[in-house]
Amino acid sequence: MGLELSIEWLSLLLFVSLGTLLLLGLPMAFCTGSLAVIFLYVFGTSQILNMLPSRVFPFMTDYQLSAVPLFIFMAAMLEKAGIIEELFEVVYKWLGGIKGGLASATVVSCTALAAMVGVVGATEITMGMIALPAMLRKNYDPKLACGALLSGGTLGILIPPSVMAIVYAVVAQQSLGELLAGSVFPGFLLSGLYVGYITLRCYLNPALGPALAPEERVGMREKLRLLRSTITPVLLIVLVLGVIFFGIATPVEAAGIGTFGALFVSALHRRLNWRAVQDAALATLKATAMVMWIFFGATMFVGFFIVKGGQTFVADSILGTGLPPYGILLLMMGILVALGMFLDWVGILLLTVPIFLPIMASLAFDGLFGLPGVPSDKVGLWYGVIFMVNMQMAFLSPPFGYSLFYLKSVAPPQISMAMIFRAAIPFLLLQVLGLALCIVFPQIVLWLPGLLY
Repeated sequence: MGLELSIEWLSLLLFVSLGTLLLLGLPMAFCTGSLAVIFLYVFGTSQILNMLPSRVFPFMTDYQLSAVPLFIFMAAMLEKAGIIEELFEVVYKWLGGIKGGLASATVVSCTALAAMVGVVGATEITMGMIALPAMLRKNYDPKLACGALLSGGTLGILIPPSVMAIVYAVVAQQSLGELLAGSVFPGFLLSGLYVGYITLRCYLNPALGPALAPEERVGMREKLRLLRSTITPVLLIVLVLGVIFFGIATPVEAAGIGTFGALFVSALHRRLNWRAVQDAALATLKATAMVMWIFFGATMFVGFFIVKGGQTFVADSILGTGLPPYGILLLMMGILVALGMFLDWVGILLLTVPIFLPIMASLAFDGLFGLPGVPSDKVGLWYGVIFMVNMQMAFLSPPFGYSLFYLKSVAPPQISMAMIFRAAIPFLLLQVLGLALCIVFPQIVLWLPGLLY
């Protein structure tokens, strides 16, 4: 028999221990995994210890999760093939003639890359090395330049094919195809908000983002010639998403097609060599291993918490506030933003979704301001996309938002951490606006999945 402790004290002890280990700098996977084993031994029974393999094994054998390494490898190969530099060059030449055009080109390039790469770190670092020096050379305001990069880079976790969508679909038992379709319009909505904000700011104050000098601009013939280099990667993305959305292939099969397509595109661009494949394979191995170890640790941690009555305790605490359904959703969003300041998205997803989703499914979302609500069978899908938009905010939230540090790692010395923090704030507010629109107008999320499925 293990020690007995009330769920209130056990919850406090569990999460204070987790916070302490994270502050000491231990990796997320080992914090959650080691705490789960220790707490199971001290507060559990010999029967509860059998939970460890039963929680881990389903993740090891889940077919849908095999899409994660395939999409990551596809992203790594496209990056090694120099697609990112070529894409930025094309959009830069097309939009450079308008005020703030270079910052807008950065966001548009990041939006296109999100559909190819699906990993925030890769987009943020590569674009930071290419676009930030280009904008600073053209006398762009450093805060606007950093903000465009930060916000555009985070689109990778929302626009399909998103690794986060795959993980959410597995944990929440949702249709991955519907989830990918549901995240298309919110992704383009946020991208449009960023471009609109940059353009408005630069037209009100042209010094923030001057247009290219007339002699540096190119004619329509040259612009059309430049488009040729983007045809193959764009066709690859259309193919991968098309076979998923139209039900021709499962997401895992589509990821396999995408992986082969990335090798083919690299060969067309004459960048396919043994070194590029080796580097892409190593990057895939590291990223996949990190995600899976966080899976194993967090699922044991949450499993112990649920067995000891934590799920009921959290549900009763949240429902006991007496807030209406949309008030409870707002409270959950606040908790996610707070967690996002300290944890990465994989940990947050695995810690909160098993507890929050059943609460959401038990509530009726009948609509705000007389607008249509969310059908009860679509709450899981709607919440999944809202969760992903919220995790974008986590990437930009000071003090520990991952994107802030990705950008700092490649920024020139004159770009301070404080400047990057200030640059993120206006775009963080735009993300709040995008999140609010998806909550008030749920059809932004639900229309495309309803049409396709």
